[in-house]
Amino acid sequence: MSTYAVPASLVVCLAGNPNVGKSSLFTALTGAAAETAHCEGVTVEACAATARWHGHSVEVVDLPGMYSLDVEQGSDQAAARSALLTRHPDVVVAVADATNLARSLYLPLQLSDLGFRVVLAVNLSDEARRRGVTVATGALGRELGLPVVATSAPRGEGLEALKSAVLRAPDSMGPVMSGESRRTPLPGPVATRVAEIAAVIASRASDVALGEHRLSPEAAAMALLEGDPDIAAVLGDAVTRELTLNDDRLAFVITKERHAEARRLAGLVQEVNARPGDRLWRLSTAPRTGVPILLVVLASLFAVLFVVGDLMARALTAVWTSAISPLVTDVTQRLFGEGELGRIVLWGIDGGILATLAVGIPYILTFYFLLALIEDTGYMNAAAFLSDRVMHRFGLHGRAVIPLIAAGGCNVPAVIATRSLSSSRERFIASVLVTLMPCSARSAVIVGAVAGTAGWQYALLTYGMIFAVLVVSGLALNRLMPGTESAFIMELFPLRRPVIRQVVVKTWRRFREFVWDAAPIIVLGSMALGALYETGAVWYFTKPLAPIVEDWLLLPAVAGLTLVFAVLRKELALQLLLVFAAVSAGGAVTSIAGVMSTSQIVTYALVNAIYIPCLATITVLGRELGWRSTALICLGTLLLALLVGGPVAHLLAYLGL
Repeated sequence: MSTYAVPASLVVCLAGNPNVGKSSLFTALTGAAAETAHCEGVTVEACAATARWHGHSVEVVDLPGMYSLDVEQGSDQAAARSALLTRHPDVVVAVADATNLARSLYLPLQLSDLGFRVVLAVNLSDEARRRGVTVATGALGRELGLPVVATSAPRGEGLEALKSAVLRAPDSMGPVMSGESRRTPLPGPVATRVAEIAAVIASRASDVALGEHRLSPEAAAMALLEGDPDIAAVLGDAVTRELTLNDDRLAFVITKERHAEARRLAGLVQEVNARPGDRLWRLSTAPRTGVPILLVVLASLFAVLFVVGDLMARALTAVWTSAISPLVTDVTQRLFGEGELGRIVLWGIDGGILATLAVGIPYILTFYFLLALIEDTGYMNAAAFLSDRVMHRFGLHGRAVIPLIAAGGCNVPAVIATRSLSSSRERFIASVLVTLMPCSARSAVIVGAVAGTAGWQYALLTYGMIFAVLVVSGLALNRLMPGTESAFIMELFPLRRPVIRQVVVKTWRRFREFVWDAAPIIVLGSMALGALYETGAVWYFTKPLAPIVEDWLLLPAVAGLTLVFAVLRKELALQLLLVFAAVSAGGAVTSIAGVMSTSQIVTYALVNAIYIPCLATITVLGRELGWRSTALICLGTLLLALLVGGPVAHLLAYLGL
C-alpha cells in the first residue's frame, strides 16, 4: 500500500521521439493493443486506455511520436503537442532511447521548461546492453532533478518501478505547471529577457486566463519566445509584438542551448563500449549493398508467402472438402431443403467458408506474420532510407515511404499514417500511391489466383505491372500538382532482434480483426452472388457490364460482378470467384482455372489491384482528404485500371496465354 498521496484518477501522457518503443511501453503498461513497429510515423493520433496500478486508476494517453513541442511540424506531431497542452496530464512519462540519449533528452528538457511533472523512462535498455551502451540512470536523475527509470517494454523490465515513480510524482514534485521544475540553463541575457516577459505576462493574465494551456508565466514566456501561436492569441497581437520585439533570435538560442544541454547530459551519464558489430546495419543502409539486400528481402517475402500459403491452402481445402463439406451440405439440406433456398445457403456457408480457408488463412495470416517480423527488426526504416532518393521524384520525402510500406499490410492505417507529412499536396500524392500499393488482401488474390493457378512467374509479372503503374502515377502527380516536397532529415535506427511474442501478438490481433470484419461479408456476399446465380438474375446484372468486362477486359461476365462486390473487401473478389467456379462446376473444382484462362486470371488480379479502393479505405480517405479528393482518387483509379487492364488483356490473349 502506498504511503504517498495519489489523486483518485491519474492522467498520464506518454511522450517521446518516434521509434523509442513508446507504443510498446503503452501496451505493456495498459495491456491495450497499441500498434508497434520499429519505424517512424506508426502512432499518428493520441489513444488512451485505463489501467489499475497498485490499486489506483490511471488513464494512460499514448501521444504520436514527436521530437519537440515546436509548432512547425507535421500534423501528427502538432496533434501530440495540442493533446499534451490541453489534456493537463498529472504526469508526463518522457520515453527516451537508451541507445541514443542525446537525441532523446531534448523533449524532456522542453517539457520541464513548460512546467510539466516529468518522469523519464530510459527505454530499450536491453538493446543498449547488446550494443555495449550503459546509462547511469541515478546520475541522470540527479542532474535533471527528475525520477529516471530504466525500462525494456517487451521484456517487462522496470515497469513496476516506473508505475511507482509515476504514482509518487504528484505528491513529490509539486503543483503541475507551477514553474518549479528544473529548466534548461540559458545565457544570462536570455534568462533575464525570459524573466522580464514572464513578469509582464503575470501582470496582464492569470494562469487561467492563459487559455486551455494553463502555463505559468515563466513557461508562457518560454513558449511565446519559441513562437507558440496559442499563447500569442491569448495575449493579443499588440502585446505579443510588444513583448517579442527584437527577440527573433531568442528562439534559436533557446533551442541551441537545449540541444547543448541534452548532449552534455548524455555525455555525462552514457558510456559506449565500442564493439565489432552492426555490420549488417551498415550493409543494409549502404546503397551498393542495401539495394540487393532489399531485393532479397522482398523476394524472400514473396517466396515464403507463396510456398507456405500454398501448402496451407491445399491442406485446409482438403480437410474441408473431405471431412466438413459433406456434413455442412447434409445439415443445410435437412434444414432448408435441396431446392433453390438450400443451394443459396450453401453458397454462403459451404462455398464462402471454403473460400475463406483457401485465401484468408493461408495467405493473409502468413503475410501478417512476415510483415510483423520485418517491422519488429526495424528493417522497414532501412528500406525507407534506401528509397528516399526515389521518393523525391514523386514529390515526397523519405518519411512517406513508411505509409507505403505499411500499405502492404492494409491501406487503412497507411492512409492515416500520411498525417505525418507536412503539406496537403504530399498527403494527397502519398494517399494515391497507398491505394495503388497491393495490400495483404490484394496480395492474397495475386498469390492465390495467379501464382497458385498460373504459376509464380505470372504473379511476378502482375506485381511488376502494378509497380510500373505506381511509379508512373507518382511521377505524373508530381509533375501535374503544383508545389514541391518539404525538407526532411531522416534518422537511422539500428536493426533489432525481433521479440517473437510481440510478433505473434501483433499478427494475431491483425488477423483476428480481418476474420471479424471479413467473415460476415464473405458469407453474405457469397449468398448474394448465389441468389443472383440460382435465380438467373446474375446474367441480368452482368449485362450492363458486358461491354467493359467481356469486350474490353476479355473476362467472363460474372467476373465483373465479383469485382463490384469486392469494393467491400478486395479479397472478396477471389473468394466469390472461387465459390462461383466451384458451384458452376457442380462442386467438382476449387480453382478458378476451371472458368478462366491464364491471361484472364492475370488481367483479373491486375484490375482488382488497381481499381477503386475498398470501402474501408474510401471512408478513411474521405475523413483525411475530404470527399472531393476521395472521389477524384476513386474515379482516377477506376479509369487507370481500365486503361491498363484492357491493353494487357488483349496483349496476353494475342500471345496465346
